[in-house]
Amino acid sequence: MANCSFCGNYIEKGTGKIVIDRIGKPLPFCSMKCEKNLLKLKRDPKKTKWTKFYKK
Repeated sequence: MANCSFCGNYIEKGTGKIVIDRIGKPLPFCSMKCEKNLLKLKRDPKKTKWTKFYKK
């Protein structure tokens, strides 16, 4: 399918969830943990240590 919008992990076909942004951009998520961190808590994936986007 695609990679998670928050953590960058690969999402298997038939799993995960896709949320459509206000501008019509699809945001695929692998878990509720990633969805809450990005949408509700408004965290930056580059500053979250357990993501693939984390920069030291």
